[in-house]
Amino acid sequence: MPSVSLPAALHSGAAYVKRAVQGFAIGTAGLIPGVSGGTLALLLGIYEELVEAIRVGSDIQTLKAFVQRRWREFFALFPWRLLVPVALGALTAAISMSYFMEWLLLTYPVHVGAFFFGLVAASIVVVARKIQRWDLRAGVGLVVGAAAAWLLMDITPAETPNTLWMLFLSGAVAKCAMVLPGISGAFVLVVFGQYQYSLAAVTQRDILGVLAIILGAVAGLVTFAQLLSWLFRRHRDLTLAVLAGLILSSLRRIWPWQETTLSAAGAVLRQTNVLPAAWTAEVALALILALGGFLLVVMLGSLARSEAQPPQRAQ
Repeated sequence: MPSVSLPAALHSGAAYVKRAVQGFAIGTAGLIPGVSGGTLALLLGIYEELVEAIRVGSDIQTLKAFVQRRWREFFALFPWRLLVPVALGALTAAISMSYFMEWLLLTYPVHVGAFFFGLVAASIVVVARKIQRWDLRAGVGLVVGAAAAWLLMDITPAETPNTLWMLFLSGAVAKCAMVLPGISGAFVLVVFGQYQYSLAAVTQRDILGVLAIILGAVAGLVTFAQLLSWLFRRHRDLTLAVLAGLILSSLRRIWPWQETTLSAAGAVLRQTNVLPAAWTAEVALALILALGGFLLVVMLGSLARSEAQPPQRAQ
């Protein structure tokens, strides 16, 4: 009957809208300094699914079907039902929210930082709950991930040649970093000494330079997605523990009260966390926002777990 297909269509449409909203949240998070879109993907429960989708989408069979224009086979292999709405949502956020988030960060930097500090802090709990078995390996992975991210934030920018191959390499590594929770791709470009050169390539419409960055980013994303997918399949708990460690150290970057101690190429490289000078209404509101962000994540996590549980059968 025709009425049977309508609920299925509505369910499918709702799923696409949900994915687009998740992509919008991931894209918005990417606009906040120190907050990674990968962190939001983990928080929303689609990180592993996205990594696997990117792996499948870049598989040799999928690419061969695309190159040979076997469109029916390509769309059967390519996970467009996930990647397209998420990408559209993230792109919409990048276009529509960039000026608003810039205004918020300039006008209310402490309040924005406090809210996201609470949100990211709670996301560590969410990720930790995904680990099925906490053992010595998971504990070591947590410490290694936290230490690696902490040390990365203290690296002094390198002096590297401004060449196309260096742009390609920097784009690849920066894209890998963007996939990882807690690490900023722009920060990696600063560490590689390519932030200003990359920015100039875009603003001055250097076609070859921009192409080198894009190709590097695509190569980094595809390669890293393959590695991450393999790690999730073989060592899921260990991988999640390392990611939790990365997020833990990222809290250092989004502490609401900071003083810049080192900057390079127009980007903040090192900041020192400080305590508020006095108890003020701004400090009180910041603490309330941090608590609100923390509770929001806890509520979303509880809702996700309740939805994942099978419904009780009526007696």
